[in-house]
Amino acid sequence: CLKEENLALPQVDFGGETMPGPTFDPASPPAPAPAPSSSAFRPVMPSRQIVERQPRMLDFRVEYRDRNVDVVLEDSCTVGEIKQILENELQIPVPKMLLKGWKTGDVEDSTVLKSLHLPKNNSLYVLTPDLPPPSSSSHAGALQESLNQNFMLIITHREVQREYNLNFSGSSTVQEVKRNVYDLTSIPVRHQLWEGWPASATDDSMCLAESGLSYPCHRLTVGRRTSPVQTREQSEEQSTDVHMVSDSDGDDFEDASEFGVDDGEVFGMASSTMRKSPMMPENAENEGDALLQFTAEFSSRYGDCHPVFFIGSLEAAFQEAFYVKARDRKLLAIYLHHDESVLTNVFCSQMLCAESIVSYLSQNFITWAWDLTKDANRARFLTMCNRHFGSVIAQTIRTQKTDQFPLFLIIMGKRSSNEVLNVIQGNTTVDELMMRLMAAMEIFSAQQQEDIKDEDEREARENVKREQDEAYRLSLEADRAKREAHEREMAEQFRLEQIRKEQEEEREAIRLSLEQALPPEPEEENAEPVSKLRIRTPSGEFLERRFLASNKLQIVFDFVASKGFPWDEFKLLSTFPRRDVTQLDPNKSLLEVNLFPQETLFLQAKE
Repeated sequence: CLKEENLALPQVDFGGETMPGPTFDPASPPAPAPAPSSSAFRPVMPSRQIVERQPRMLDFRVEYRDRNVDVVLEDSCTVGEIKQILENELQIPVPKMLLKGWKTGDVEDSTVLKSLHLPKNNSLYVLTPDLPPPSSSSHAGALQESLNQNFMLIITHREVQREYNLNFSGSSTVQEVKRNVYDLTSIPVRHQLWEGWPASATDDSMCLAESGLSYPCHRLTVGRRTSPVQTREQSEEQSTDVHMVSDSDGDDFEDASEFGVDDGEVFGMASSTMRKSPMMPENAENEGDALLQFTAEFSSRYGDCHPVFFIGSLEAAFQEAFYVKARDRKLLAIYLHHDESVLTNVFCSQMLCAESIVSYLSQNFITWAWDLTKDANRARFLTMCNRHFGSVIAQTIRTQKTDQFPLFLIIMGKRSSNEVLNVIQGNTTVDELMMRLMAAMEIFSAQQQEDIKDEDEREARENVKREQDEAYRLSLEADRAKREAHEREMAEQFRLEQIRKEQEEEREAIRLSLEQALPPEPEEENAEPVSKLRIRTPSGEFLERRFLASNKLQIVFDFVASKGFPWDEFKLLSTFPRRDVTQLDPNKSLLEVNLFPQETLFLQAKE
């Protein structure tokens, strides 16, 4: 049978509806005598590098048929390495071996033990459905089949005439049934008076598969035992049913702890709340730190299969769920926990931790949680609720009775406010919870499609505006570039014009200076020989002047330059014979260069 700490709460029916119960891995039947035990220790190889944290060692006791194998290895190893050790010890091939007993359900061979958050000591068992059993005993085969079956227990609470439909696996114990009934009815185990148990169910540690219950349904009745005398009288009057009274005598008080019953239950107190650490510290300054403790405590109580709670303030959860693109928005689910509610344990273990609910919430919701057990935390949340949702929702939560918790609030973000779509109380079933989540999702999906359409239209308008603004910007840049190019061109023209004017002014100054430096033109009738030169310009005009035959050729060059034809830009040519006069020595006289008594020359621009 499975140990009590590995058990989860059963399925509960509120108002006749049945919610799926926990699924238990089949376990081997208890052996009548202690099984022989062997030990396998996995040697720890020395690490090549020095690490900061010492490896954590885990102890496993693995049961297979009539044998127990002890395995010790590091938490950095995998499940497959345990199987390899068991293959050597039990001579069972790894592919034929099913390793059961994990608190988180079935795990893969590649799973690292550290990720399972296991305690120091662990109990597992091996199943080999593909291998023939060692004996062909029909009883052992039937018992193994019963361990894999689920029993529906229809339990009637006699005092309040209320009926609960609870699902248990065949490996669950009678004691587990009584403990879960205590959670539902507040009747401590030792004060429970039962009717309907088979005569073979004489021990609370017995598995349901061995107790002789009718399959698949069995009816039971439970009530509160008023006194030992009355209990014995009721037992004698019933001849067809066996009445089971747990720990009816005061002498059994010392043995109550063996069946998981503590002093709080003996005196009718809700000891489960006293034993547990608070889900959330009182007067926590930082909401993120408070939710970290809430998540850790929730995992320790109900296992690692639970919704992923958002770590941060409620405002940060709003930002994550609502203030993103329409396609990325999600609904916000707020889980309000209360440790003093009788429904909390069942709601958390069987509904909130159901794989279908966990998967649906993770895909479509941002889940935020808060604990209202402490008055300070309750007042703090009501203040947040009043600020974000209004006084109506805050008053609704304020007036909720303790037994109506836990609550599940479904919030949808709107353009101007946050709307509470649904308030789900703890007295529900998995199917009803899933239906209400899906109904909220339908409303949200319709709103989301409208938001996506509006957002797409708005983005389309913004894209058009951006394109227009970009085109306008490019047009302005093109105009500015043209204007700047024109300005540069005008500046260049102005600069060139200035240079040209300066050059002309310079040339004019040179011309005037040369003109003023020329000797006076001699008269035709002169005592000295006179040479008459006729010079044709490129435009066809003629320049005529008389020079003394003794004048130097340079004076002719200066005369031509004074007329606007500098000798460094033009060359002076004679016709017969054709020669370039500018190549002659300018210090020679006209007579020496044969430009006497008269000569016709013409100007030609140099290349």
